[in-house]
Amino acid sequence: MKTLLIVFHSLTGGTRQMAQAAAAGARAESGLRVLLQSAVATKPEDVLAADGYIFATPENLAAMSGMMKDFFDRSYYPALERINGRPYATLICAGSDGQNAARQIERIATGWRLKAVADPLIICTHAQTPEAILAPKTISAAALARCRELGASLGAGLAMGIF
Repeated sequence: MKTLLIVFHSLTGGTRQMAQAAAAGARAESGLRVLLQSAVATKPEDVLAADGYIFATPENLAAMSGMMKDFFDRSYYPALERINGRPYATLICAGSDGQNAARQIERIATGWRLKAVADPLIICTHAQTPEAILAPKTISAAALARCRELGASLGAGLAMGIF
């Protein structure tokens, strides 16, 4: 049985909703184990044991969240040269742009020699004031459907051996 590891960090709930939607889409695939884990709880052994990945982060100050960076810092070298060629996708909950966070994850994934199976899915909340940025987020049904589709696609590809 293949394993899809979804690693996320969420402070205001938006990224959590996106990751949960991707997990729900992937769980529709029989013969696939889906692990949805916070970045804080995810260990290098989890990365090594998985067959594919979804990395989900908010964009904070034009970068991936610090907790997501911490996950990559702890996992990068233990997994280096041991997960080459595995598929991944990225989910980003951004206030306005999200591109730099996507670039950061792409650089790490390139170092790990992972294979991107989709363009980064960036959902913009348009939160621009301190109050709006720190407020709990509600992701639209249409955006969550896109997250579910990404999870379903990656899950199906893993389960069928395409990736």
